[in-house]
Amino acid sequence: MTKPIHGQALIQAFEQWIPKSLAFDGDKIGLQIGTLNKPIKKVMVTLDVLENVVDEAIENEVDLIFAHHAVIFRPLKTMRTDEGQSKIVAKCIKHDIAVYVAHTNLDNAEGGMNDWLASALQLKEVEILVPQQSETLYKLAAYVPETHAVALRQALGQAGAGALGEYSHCTFNSQGEGTFMPSNTAQPFIGEAGRLERVKETKIETVVPERLLNKVTRAMLQAHPYEEVAYDIYALKNEGKVYGLGRIGYLEEELSLKAFAEQVKGIFDLDGIRVVGDLQRKIKKVAVLGGDGNSFYKQAVFKGADVLVTGDVYYHTGHDALLDGLSLVDAGHHIEKVMKKGVGDFFKTFLTQQRYDTEVLLSKVNTNPFTFL
Repeated sequence: MTKPIHGQALIQAFEQWIPKSLAFDGDKIGLQIGTLNKPIKKVMVTLDVLENVVDEAIENEVDLIFAHHAVIFRPLKTMRTDEGQSKIVAKCIKHDIAVYVAHTNLDNAEGGMNDWLASALQLKEVEILVPQQSETLYKLAAYVPETHAVALRQALGQAGAGALGEYSHCTFNSQGEGTFMPSNTAQPFIGEAGRLERVKETKIETVVPERLLNKVTRAMLQAHPYEEVAYDIYALKNEGKVYGLGRIGYLEEELSLKAFAEQVKGIFDLDGIRVVGDLQRKIKKVAVLGGDGNSFYKQAVFKGADVLVTGDVYYHTGHDALLDGLSLVDAGHHIEKVMKKGVGDFFKTFLTQQRYDTEVLLSKVNTNPFTFL
């Protein structure tokens, strides 16, 4: 019989994919309301946590709201139940609805927000627009009897260790002799108490990304036959996987700026759109950055983009972009709604694979505050 997943387990799975370490310093992410120490029968994914979104969650008996934008972004000065953000918080608490937020960590992640936007635009040869950080890599060296080396290598590889580019299960192995003397209270796999043992061992070395270090270490300890495992972990200077904001790539076919803007409007089901630049200009190389892209248009210029698709464009940013020869398509902040399907698909796949009886809902509430006349 299947059962609903525990809240901590669901978020642990998400954070192995989208770790908190990818978020900008000071960003309001993680659990904001309630507790994850409970079974999750229903989780609902939304871009924003508004009052009508919470009402939707209450109506559907949701246990956890997963959001992109924080419900508590600025400190609450009061905790009233009849107005403002505190009213939303109070409703969640009253109905035992937890709220978890993934913001800039989802923006920076590989396979996250900006990859979903690039995919929606059908861009080719996609690269990161604004690199932000590279993942720390660690070397794990484990010492194991030669008879158990194959099993340990397999366990390490299955946990994600030794992934280098298009290759997996990468290790380096060297043979040597391990020595140890069990105490009188030890329960050794090999040897006797008070007697120095000499064992032919294999030293298995492999590279582990920071986000998988705990998982790989647990897998190594579980697969190792020894009561006390000898192993080393040390940080490497090698640059790991690079993460960052925005994406840049190419259209399949060149379009006029006007035709491209109309295409963007249709892809994201928009009532209106703002465009900066000559509408007859030919567009081939496209940059996209979800949310407020004002601070990053220079990177689009530097990387040779013809146009930047983003949101919340300021008046003066429009002028500056024109001077630099960059066209802009302001599709609005709300195009980040693509995260509902993206995160929802991740949860559905994980829960199905693990055979949990937890329902995933995508909020049907349109949280875009703007109306075009």
